[in-house]
Amino acid sequence: MRFVRLIVGFLVIAIALFLIAGEQLSGASADAVVNAQTTTVRSPISGTLSLESRTLGSRVMAGETLGSVDTPADDDVRLNDLLLDRANVGAEVGRLNATIARHEAAVAMLQSRTDLYRTWRIRELEAALGAEPRTGTDAVAEIALEAAREGTFLGDGYNDAPASEQRLWDLSVRLEEMRAQLDAEKLRAGNLEKRIDEERLRKNRLDLAQLKANVDGSVWEILATDGETVQRGQDVLRLVDCASTIVTLSVAESTYNRLRPGDSAMFRFNGDGRSFQGTITRLAGAGAATIYRQLAVAPSGRHLERFDVALLVPALRQDPDLACGIGRSGRAFFEARPFDFLRRIWG
Repeated sequence: MRFVRLIVGFLVIAIALFLIAGEQLSGASADAVVNAQTTTVRSPISGTLSLESRTLGSRVMAGETLGSVDTPADDDVRLNDLLLDRANVGAEVGRLNATIARHEAAVAMLQSRTDLYRTWRIRELEAALGAEPRTGTDAVAEIALEAAREGTFLGDGYNDAPASEQRLWDLSVRLEEMRAQLDAEKLRAGNLEKRIDEERLRKNRLDLAQLKANVDGSVWEILATDGETVQRGQDVLRLVDCASTIVTLSVAESTYNRLRPGDSAMFRFNGDGRSFQGTITRLAGAGAATIYRQLAVAPSGRHLERFDVALLVPALRQDPDLACGIGRSGRAFFEARPFDFLRRIWG
C-alpha cells in the first residue's frame, strides 16, 4: 500500500510539474497593451483658439465641434481695394451716362438744325430755279438742287455739308465711343461684384474656422490652450480613433520565430477572467520604435528589447466599453495551455 501511495504521489507531482511547465513555457507575451491609431486636429487658419471644455479621455463623435479659431478683423485690405474699385467704376459709369445724355441732346438739336437747313436750302433753290427765266445756268441750279436733296450743299467756295451737320457727325462718332466705354465699365462693374462676393465668402471662411472631430474616439492630448494664439497648421488636439483598436505586445525571439501573420492568438486582461480571440496582424521584430509614432501608447524600453507583435482583436472593437480602453494591459498566448479549459469554464 505504501508503495502504491508513493507511485500515486510521484504521478501527482509529475502531472503538476507538467501543468506548471506547460503554463509557463507556452508561447506567451511579456506584456500586451490595448492600443489604437491617433489623429491630429490642426488649425486651418491663424487666430485665437477657443476650445470646448473637455477632459483627457472624454469621448467624441466624428463631426462633433471641438472648438474654433477666430481671426482678428485686420485682413480687409483686399476687400477694401475691391470696394474702392467698385466705387470708382460706379462714378465712371455715372459720368459716362451724364455725358452721353448731354451728347444725345446735342445730337438731337444738331439733327433738327441740319434738317431745317436742308429743308430751307431746298426751298431756296427750288424758288430760285422757278423764278428766273430759263438760261444756261439752269443745269447748274438743277445740280445744286439735286445735291441738296441728297444732303450735300453746293455753293461758292465749298462743296460739303453745313457746319451743324459736320458737328453732328463728330458728336455721333464720339457718342458711339462713349457708349462702348459705358458697356465696358458696366462689364467691369459686374466682374467686381462677383469678386467682392467671392472675397467676402473667402474672408468669412478665414475669419472663423470650426475644429471638428474626424473620428469616433476620445481626447488623447490637448496640445494648445483655450485663448492661445495659434498658427495655420498648428497641432491643437490629438484624438484616439477607437475604431482602430489593436493589441500591441512583445515576445521572446524563440516565440517570435514561430509566429506568422494570420496565426490565432488569445488575449487576456490582467486581473480579468475574460479572454478574447485575436489574429496576428503585424510582426515588426526588434527595435520597432518608429511604427509607434501614430499609436497612442508608446513602447517601453523593455518592449523594444524584445520582438514586437500586433494583434487584431475584433471583440474589443465591438465592445463600447473596451474599444477605447487604451492602455489596459494583459497577456497574449499563442499556444494551447493546460488550464485553458478551466479558464473557459470560469470565464
